[in-house]
Amino acid sequence: MSGGAVASLPEGLLDGGVWFRVEAAPTASSVRRNAERLAVELALPERRIADLSIVAAEAAGNLAKHADQGVLLLRAVRAAGQAGVEIVALDSGPGMADLAQSFGDGHSTAGTLGIGLGAISRQSTWCDMHSVPGKGTVLAAQVWPSGVPAGTWAAGLTRPLTGEQLSGDAYAVREADGRRQVMMCDGLGHGGLAAAAAQEAVRAFTDAPAVPPAAVLEILHRKLNHTRGAAVAVAELDADEGLVRYAGLGNITGTVLSTAGPRRGMVSLPGIAGHQRRQIREYDYPITPDAIVVLHSDGVADRWKVADYPGLLTHSPLVIAATVLRDAGVRRDDAGVLVARLP
Repeated sequence: MSGGAVASLPEGLLDGGVWFRVEAAPTASSVRRNAERLAVELALPERRIADLSIVAAEAAGNLAKHADQGVLLLRAVRAAGQAGVEIVALDSGPGMADLAQSFGDGHSTAGTLGIGLGAISRQSTWCDMHSVPGKGTVLAAQVWPSGVPAGTWAAGLTRPLTGEQLSGDAYAVREADGRRQVMMCDGLGHGGLAAAAAQEAVRAFTDAPAVPPAAVLEILHRKLNHTRGAAVAVAELDADEGLVRYAGLGNITGTVLSTAGPRRGMVSLPGIAGHQRRQIREYDYPITPDAIVVLHSDGVADRWKVADYPGLLTHSPLVIAATVLRDAGVRRDDAGVLVARLP
């Protein structure tokens, strides 16, 4: 967690993001300043920087005023040849019973003007929010130079072990020759060497040819042999066939979830990509249009239930991932969550 400046951070760390613990007004001001600095480094137009400043101030200010254990992620996002800024704010309570009313101007529970959430909705390019009374709220907002880029079918979050700046968990999303594939990786151990292994997995996944998940995982296994190794899983969502194709090595949890059907776990085989493997196998699982695919590292406990979050699966993959990370993430380990759905 941080409250400091973002001065000239390496691009990779900017893309990985900086987490803030927001418990008081001074930290909220620091979030706004850091957001503005990040926007300048990404060369956003002045008008959009001003919009971002409002979004950051209101999101962090709401955490400082209302939140229990409020945290906020600030990071760069890149797509379709442009860069934007993303803010994800999450807390563990008290939650909101009526989101529509909370977004309306004039509604306040803290004696303010009650325009904060409405301002976030107006000034951001895109935003999404989910709240459950007694569990808390997740807000995600993006500010882009122009319209929202395509590709919102999958999103993820990582958070480093408490006390570390770099996370050994990483994820990647790609569309290659019609194949929609995602990858979740947990570099062995913690710190810089674990992060280096995870980033090598991201590079290898991004550069791999458009082949099925098992073949992609075989490529990653070879590419990681000069690193300390990692647990890795690759999933491919096939809308035409109504299938998820999945291949995993090591302790990555893959699950298909829906509001109507049963929770279905996917099989990752024992091993360490880059060092130890007996075999790599690919498994197929049915998926319906209302379902999601969740991949996460062992820094996230597999203990949350969809039924405890009414309406969550209708929200964006980013808000779903942030909710899982908030409630199931383990502080004594790097944590990473990736969520994908059929387009």
